[in-house]
Amino acid sequence: MLSFPKPAMPIVEELRAIAARDPSKAVAFQGSPGANSHRAAIEACPDLAPLPCFGFANALDAVKAGEAGQAIIPIENSHNGRVADIHFLLPESGLSIVGEYFLPIHHALMAPAANGAGSAGSLDTIKAAYSHPQALGQSRKFLRDHDIVPLNFIDTAGAAAHVAEMGDPTIGAIAPAIAAELYGLQIVQDHVEDAHDNMTRFVILADKPTFLKADPEKPAMTTFIFEVKNIPAALYKVLGGFATNGVNMTKLESYQVGASFSATMFYADIIGVPGDPAVDRALEECAFHSKELRILGTYEQARKRG
Repeated sequence: MLSFPKPAMPIVEELRAIAARDPSKAVAFQGSPGANSHRAAIEACPDLAPLPCFGFANALDAVKAGEAGQAIIPIENSHNGRVADIHFLLPESGLSIVGEYFLPIHHALMAPAANGAGSAGSLDTIKAAYSHPQALGQSRKFLRDHDIVPLNFIDTAGAAAHVAEMGDPTIGAIAPAIAAELYGLQIVQDHVEDAHDNMTRFVILADKPTFLKADPEKPAMTTFIFEVKNIPAALYKVLGGFATNGVNMTKLESYQVGASFSATMFYADIIGVPGDPAVDRALEECAFHSKELRILGTYEQARKRG
């Protein structure tokens, strides 16, 4: 399936038309209208027109093509880890991270409402539920407790639109509550996420980086990727450079590059900005022990670390 579900298309076309009036004032997001990324776009960028895109790559391509001035992409969830493919897509996109946003996430189980053709879906009738893999992972216990089979879909709100189009009371969707209103579904149960402190971190991307100066009143983050040399203790020495210079690394994740499993890239967040002497020394030492080092962006913290 390479397009939005039919019930979503009128809203998609309306939002696209608004964004096309001034693409520089548009923010691209992945998913159908009503998805959590749509919510994040509205809340994080209230002055920009949200532009729905089918996939993550499409949202990034919209910025590169000049169809949007920015894109907002989920990068990690507090309970289900990183969003798949993002670590590959961000470096390849050529875009820069210019901001971040934290969105509390709440999911609802929804199903077709009763009509003349049949009964409404309920916890007793629903046997399977569509949603994005992240939402399914964040509702794993609820689904297991109610013997509901999880079915992957490209995004949460798109799953709701797809279920509305199917009209089968045995098939539900897990999506933000607003999706039920948009696509004529009924909410069977709200707050089905397994953890009430469920939170997703989004990053905002643009085609030009921001250049920030060190400011104790406005702490900033720097995100970068690096590949250490294939020699003993290379990663240890890289991390030691940040430790000895007093630079706080708040995130470090690895991912494989290629099929040989011989090259590992690392994705990292640190507190601080290039231009600060301590950060510059730490990055210089990282570069010395690495085959590649690339900064993906420097931006103000949306939430204090530590």
